[in-house]
Amino acid sequence: MQNYFEARRDHFTISADPMRLDMDAVCDFLSRAYWAQGRPRAATERACANSLVFGLYDGARQIGMARVVSDFSIFAYLMDVFVHEEYRGRGLGAWLLETVFNYPDLQNVRRWMLATNDAHELYARFGFKILADASGWMDWIRPFSGENT
Repeated sequence: MQNYFEARRDHFTISADPMRLDMDAVCDFLSRAYWAQGRPRAATERACANSLVFGLYDGARQIGMARVVSDFSIFAYLMDVFVHEEYRGRGLGAWLLETVFNYPDLQNVRRWMLATNDAHELYARFGFKILADASGWMDWIRPFSGENT
């Protein structure tokens, strides 16, 4: 059995064990998140299976998450970060991010990226800045296919 990273604070736990993820709780929250509107459950399950996911738990109840896609050297993309509405205002989001950025395999990642519409102040505390020049960045967004539904 593999030992997965865990951090504890009071009765809260952050764990990178994918077996602890409560996909019902994750999908319920993401169904209300502006960035995941219309995302099929199968796409979320596949994304989590292929990412480094940090679950935030109150006892056994999943109350938050942060997902990282990375090569563990040059680039990491932070996404699907949330803390359940009932638990906000307790510093749990900042603790979750601090834990992610201090995770041993992510310590030396050179470039971190994320997209947010409403949490600039939180991420700025960790050194994130709005892109000074986004002219070299491009994206391509495809609709979800039958494989992701």
